[in-house]
Amino acid sequence: MSTYTVTRSALIPAPAKDVFPLVNSFREWTKWSPWESVDPTMSRTYSGPEAGVGAKYAWSGNRKAGSGTMEIVGAQELDSINIRLVFTKPFAAVNPTNFTFVPEGNGTRVTWTMNGENKGIGKVFALFMNMDKMVGGDFEKGLASLSSAAASHNA
Repeated sequence: MSTYTVTRSALIPAPAKDVFPLVNSFREWTKWSPWESVDPTMSRTYSGPEAGVGAKYAWSGNRKAGSGTMEIVGAQELDSINIRLVFTKPFAAVNPTNFTFVPEGNGTRVTWTMNGENKGIGKVFALFMNMDKMVGGDFEKGLASLSSAAASHNA
């Protein structure tokens, strides 16, 4: 079985107290997620608590956006957030995702990591596509947007 990890890190010029809440609540993801603009008509539903463990988000969109769910399964205030990411379309996959927030200088080093397994159709797909290249660019865009969102959150 082949597994992969995609990870990107960025120094956000804001304290963790301003960055953490933007990731810990899926309602805040509209401000920075790199996938928000993929499908302007995408449907979103939120359930569970507003933020933290148990918060859930489901989306369903066009062919490019696909559909799936996310649930915060672990959170340590201002330190880390663990998310169970499940894609249902275009193909089924479970991708444990993690964010860490580490103070650095006057800002916060945010690291975004997603793990996955290539099996079934995903295994064939992996022969032609490099997940790190495919998703890594989105993570970089997302972290840049998170930086902007944290700056305006702090203003």
